[in-house]
Amino acid sequence: MQYSQFIAGEFRQGASGTRSTVINPSNGQALGDYAHATRADVEEAIAAAAEAFRTWRKTSAMERSALLRRAASLMRERGAAIAEQIARELGKPFGEAKKEVVTAAEMFEWASEEARRIYGRTIPARSEGITQTVVWEPVGPVAAFAGWNAPAITPSRKISGALAAGCTIVIKPSEETAGVALHIARIVQDAGIPDGVVNMVFGDPGEIAEILCADPKIAMVTFTGATSVGKVIGSKAALTMKRATLELGGHAPVVVCDDVDVDRVVRMAVATKYRNGGQVCTSPTRFIVQAPIFGAFCEKFVKAAEAVKVGDPFDSATQMGPLKNLRRLESIDRMVQDAKRRGLEIATGGERIGGEGFFYKPTVILQPTLDSDAATIEPFGPIALISPFELLDDAIAEANRLPFGLAAYAYTNNLQRAHRLMHEIDAGVVCINEWQASLPETPFGGHKDSGLGSEGGIEGVQEFLRIKCVRQGCAS
Repeated sequence: MQYSQFIAGEFRQGASGTRSTVINPSNGQALGDYAHATRADVEEAIAAAAEAFRTWRKTSAMERSALLRRAASLMRERGAAIAEQIARELGKPFGEAKKEVVTAAEMFEWASEEARRIYGRTIPARSEGITQTVVWEPVGPVAAFAGWNAPAITPSRKISGALAAGCTIVIKPSEETAGVALHIARIVQDAGIPDGVVNMVFGDPGEIAEILCADPKIAMVTFTGATSVGKVIGSKAALTMKRATLELGGHAPVVVCDDVDVDRVVRMAVATKYRNGGQVCTSPTRFIVQAPIFGAFCEKFVKAAEAVKVGDPFDSATQMGPLKNLRRLESIDRMVQDAKRRGLEIATGGERIGGEGFFYKPTVILQPTLDSDAATIEPFGPIALISPFELLDDAIAEANRLPFGLAAYAYTNNLQRAHRLMHEIDAGVVCINEWQASLPETPFGGHKDSGLGSEGGIEGVQEFLRIKCVRQGCAS
């Protein structure tokens, strides 16, 4: 993979003397490196986006739709190569990586359809001869930031949504999965999307964020990542009155009532928990299980977690690959050591696997204290916490205890319980008896410290639009 920047339709090296190395988390070896973007590089990307916006915003919705659909088609055609890049750079099992590419292509397909459905409306006037209309307009050039844990989906969702609305974009994907993002840049170019409409820069995250958020030519910021960083990005955007869409961290609760099929719930829960090594913002983490089935649930969950095959992402038997980097591995281990110091029960896992790469055992902590690190800080890794509850009020209180509200899950066959859980759990997405928290056609966003605004669905495209009210009367 040739790593580079993508500015004004050109793949080129950054002008900085500082370089980043992309690491294979399966073995710790370098996959390649590249020079960082300088301030001048980033400013050139902004200028390219601003210039391209002048014509892209006037491009018909039908044409934008056709170009986005062409990009989706190319992504599907190149799916195997992109999935291989995901498996190498992220460590996600190859089969799972192929599914991610399909979802990323669906992001472009959904956006292509919505580009043709950006409707205004007419408001009845108070007097004859007056026409009142509401018009949606593209907000302008967008600055975007994407993390490494969904390296095809997240950039695709931001790019396709912005372009569908008529905006241009400067995106800074993660430096740690740069190759995956550059596949998307090549697809955008090969689909015929004009130069400058999409620009991609890599370098010092803080410096790039400072430049993008301060530049008056940038009209909006969209960020996916940690809550602490998102708050900084949001505050910087506010200084120049930029719109900000922030998709931040979570610590997803799972309420399991005593009227369910425990075997079925455990089977799906373990598969979802350890997907991508738990490095998913919507990953189910705090399992809150009703007392009558608590013992059986724990026993079956631990047994299933121990059966998860951890290994080479390109081995078809592998269910969980390595963690992305040494930072993640050390962070998870610190949480486990904190639990041990507190005398908590580590039912399984709790240790690194081997000495090469960043592999960690699927871990289960039973009945964690509420002040333990794992129960208060988003693990973003292969840790599951299981606690009992007696009354549904107690389960709802625990689900809402933390300042996060991104995704939540609940399992019950009781309609009254489901109704309460649906309405009383404070999260942007609540899944009842199922695990899919985000799809291209559904809005995805958090409450509280989990963010502002939505991505995906009609609402996700509207984030990139502004409203103009036009009142028109006769000149004479």
